[in-house]
Amino acid sequence: MDIITIFQKFPTQESCIKHIESVRWNNQPICPYCKSPNKTSLIKENRYHCNNCNTSYSVTVGTIFHHTHLPLQKWFLAISLILNAKKGISSRQLARDIKVNHKTAWSIQMRIRKAMTEYGTLLQGIVEMDETYVGGKPRKGNNTEDSNALKRGRGTKKTPVVGMVQRGGHVVAKKQKQLKFKDLKRTAKESIDFENTVLMTDDYRGYIPFKTLLDHQTVNHSQKQYVDGNKHTNTIEGFWSLLKRGIVGQYHHLSDKYLNRHIEEFCFKYNHCENVYAFDLLLSRGLGV
Repeated sequence: MDIITIFQKFPTQESCIKHIESVRWNNQPICPYCKSPNKTSLIKENRYHCNNCNTSYSVTVGTIFHHTHLPLQKWFLAISLILNAKKGISSRQLARDIKVNHKTAWSIQMRIRKAMTEYGTLLQGIVEMDETYVGGKPRKGNNTEDSNALKRGRGTKKTPVVGMVQRGGHVVAKKQKQLKFKDLKRTAKESIDFENTVLMTDDYRGYIPFKTLLDHQTVNHSQKQYVDGNKHTNTIEGFWSLLKRGIVGQYHHLSDKYLNRHIEEFCFKYNHCENVYAFDLLLSRGLGV
């Protein structure tokens, strides 16, 4: 769904509302407060009056568009621009593209990213698991005595992110406070079907106890071994490259508070990169369908 198609299919506010009503209600309005279909149409306001609980409502109540004062066409354009930006789009760029202020563009992005949260089935088959670190590049100060300031990877003060990808399938990633086995195990159990999975990792000691839980194979990165037949973690590392290029090239700086929201965006776009109905899927999730 490119921006030309958006303008062609949804030229007016009324056409956007009609489409949303079709997706959310199948053109049969239901009160979002009491679930009653007994309503009176308020045509001039594009709203309805519930004759059961005596409340007025619109199709955007309880959705990512709730309380918005922007034309819905701008929301549809924002969804399209975000989905088509492989490495992400900054809030300032989005603000320029749809002609809103920076804070409004940021709020739009965060709501759309919330709808991108994946709630799929558990990963299975061959699953690669790895971690990366998100943050600024380590730089040596003039008078620094902190050895961590020069470290990369494990031992750095950056924020760790753990990811799991099913070969030929979906990726799941989230920030992680600790990289001890108990923390990695809890994260893995939320996303992996242990009974039907072969887990591929590097030789980090935090992954070693997984051998007692499922079929676990490793590649010895510490010995410069990166591929051993079918054993490798190249798929998840390819996802890390997309995530980091997006952060460095578009966002430059991310707040740790909202890091998971950005990760969810990259996961959604990776998982649905070949889905021609990604716009419709994201819209339906934003409507709570």
